Amino acid sequence: MAFLKTLAVATVMTATAASALGTASAQETSKLQQVLDRGYLVLGTGSTNPPWHFVDSDNKLKGFDVDMGRLVAKALFGDPEKIEYVQQSGDARIPNLVTDKVDMACQFMTVTAERAQQIEFTIPYYREGVGLLLMANGDYADYDALKEGGDDVTVAVLQNVYAEEMVRAALPEAEVDQYDSVDLMYQALNSGRAQAAATDQSALRWFMVQNPDRYTDAGYAWNPQSYSCGVKPGDQRWLNFVNTVLHEGMTGVEFPFYAESFKTWFGEELETPKIGFPVEYK
Repeated sequence: MAFLKTLAVATVMTATAASALGTASAQETSKLQQVLDRGYLVLGTGSTNPPWHFVDSDNKLKGFDVDMGRLVAKALFGDPEKIEYVQQSGDARIPNLVTDKVDMACQFMTVTAERAQQIEFTIPYYREGVGLLLMANGDYADYDALKEGGDDVTVAVLQNVYAEEMVRAALPEAEVDQYDSVDLMYQALNSGRAQAAATDQSALRWFMVQNPDRYTDAGYAWNPQSYSCGVKPGDQRWLNFVNTVLHEGMTGVEFPFYAESFKTWFGEELETPKIGFPVEYK
């Protein structure tokens, strides 16, 4: 009987030791430890799409995506500048992750089930949608006025196969004019040929930041989609860390960093997260 007890204790001790070794090994091989040992974060992002990622007049990479990478670098090293950028095209986002060319990718990447089979998505850091841009001194003050205008309202939109269906989801009776470029779409609004322009909510807000007091948001958005960063699949510790950083940027200790970036690129002052019961579980 004593022998069986001794054997049982030895088995438990062996299993515990093996588990501890496995945990230590996982920590050593995690991307988190690799990045810490290297001393800087490698971020994959774009360079041609403001306000998300673009090169400014000083030849510096800027934008909301870039700031999400800087937020992670700050969490890693106490310095948001400890980061190396890999400027990549949209179709390189997933390949560069799975081949370890980048540690993470933040590049206005829409979360889809198909992509989630290839990479791990972080929690969303922005929810995109379609909005309606109006002239500040135009005939229509907001979305309700546009809807009441019926077929007297013309909406300018960037040409694509789903453009008319997209606009009619919000304004069923409006006329829809499609244009080959964003510049032509805005020209139609400026000239009065269109009473509203339908575009991504983020692009709408950025355009308003660049042209204060000239334009206004109709106050209605639709077609939601989530933007998340991506990491290579199979490394839960690294994913957990990045998720923690983004979460605390939006709700906790790093909220001032996130809020300042949000105001810079989208012109909106975010409300401080409510103190007390965590809002994400409400």
